[in-house]
Amino acid sequence: MANFLLHRTVPLPLDEAWRRLTEWPRHADAVPLTRVRITTPEPTHQGTLFVARSGVGPLSFDDPMEVTVWQPPGDDTPGRCRLEKRGRVITGWAEIEVRPGPGGRTRVVWREELRVSFVPGIVDGLLERTARYVFGRAVNRLLRQA
Repeated sequence: MANFLLHRTVPLPLDEAWRRLTEWPRHADAVPLTRVRITTPEPTHQGTLFVARSGVGPLSFDDPMEVTVWQPPGDDTPGRCRLEKRGRVITGWAEIEVRPGPGGRTRVVWREELRVSFVPGIVDGLLERTARYVFGRAVNRLLRQA
């Protein structure tokens, strides 16, 4: 199991940082070899289901997720989203928060607990470092691109 925490402070309004991080299909642009498909009617809300499919050909797997908390930000009030990962290969959860930061900037906090089936606990450290790197790059890319 990997637990990691990412912090970013960005020169974006709260609602724009939120939009960039929670438009689920955009995650496919930020994570290599991944496609995202929303399986419930939009817009996103508590109960929204989507699937990230990662890999190539027969080496692909689905990462189904459900939005279990959906609290978009208001005018200077924080926003919070929680995703539950419910796949056969990947389980766990992710939380995304946006809150007012210094100088009119937005503070982003991304927390995640990730479990990968068939991966022994002895490699948890490697899994955590790899996940922090991959998700850190994805968060950076999502926040940079309008």
